Amino acid sequence: MFDKPQELSSNTAMQKIRYLFAAEKAGHTGTLDPLATGLLPICFGEATKFTHTLLDADKRYRATVRLGQRSTTGDAEGEIIETRPVSVDRAQVQAALSRFSGEIQQLPPMYSALKHQGRPLYEYIRKGETIEREVRSVFIHELVLERFQGDELEFCVLCSKGTYVRTLAEDISEVLGCGGHLISLRRIGIGSFNLQQAYTLEQLEGMQDSQRDCCLLPVDSLVQNLPPLELDAIEACRLAQGQKLGLRDGFPPGKRRLYTNGRFIGLGELEDGRLLPSRLISSLAKAAAQRDTT
Repeated sequence: MFDKPQELSSNTAMQKIRYLFAAEKAGHTGTLDPLATGLLPICFGEATKFTHTLLDADKRYRATVRLGQRSTTGDAEGEIIETRPVSVDRAQVQAALSRFSGEIQQLPPMYSALKHQGRPLYEYIRKGETIEREVRSVFIHELVLERFQGDELEFCVLCSKGTYVRTLAEDISEVLGCGGHLISLRRIGIGSFNLQQAYTLEQLEGMQDSQRDCCLLPVDSLVQNLPPLELDAIEACRLAQGQKLGLRDGFPPGKRRLYTNGRFIGLGELEDGRLLPSRLISSLAKAAAQRDTT
């Protein structure tokens, strides 16, 4: 788990961490804007097969909004294009936040990495082009006011994947009648992970290789929300070869995290009385099977 600093892109951060761990392959589990800081899980090697579990997970953020000023990008990276007086009290702010609970509709911003015909939207807007976008549904699980003073408000939000906190900040500010833009954003949680488990670049750079290795979490920590299923050596071998396993009595359908002799080998899907391989660490499945059958 990495605590990304400001002004560093998610990809640059990932490459720096990959270099520190001397990993051949790495991937992160959800882009943070350069302005944003906070939790950026980075996976190495075969663990990159399971990054989708965190891409789909709920996210928790702490956001600070400057009221009375709208910017071109919806955050502090853009130019101020409008200034309005701010005349609201805490009760009005609380009332505005309450309107953004549960399922809401958002229009993705042009300054975003959302793809159109294979290119991110920000490439179009930088050329002066605007692309028509569809409003989409996102879910706000929690929205709590942390601080309100003068022209600044700070809130914490727990939201579904695909939520643009910049857009949320702008929409709240418009309800308040004064407009506003995001001036800081910190991701403090993804799924079951939080910032307390994360390390800064300075901390990791100051460690010996053996110390850094102790910072790594096991691969199956990414899929702890799924029920486990233990396989014997022959079953693991067959699954690693792409075969379906026969009926397993008493198991309802759905995804499972799979183990052989307590060792995680990947994910499977129980469907119509059969277990199908989903995402396997093939080398581990085969090695476990060979070790247990010799």
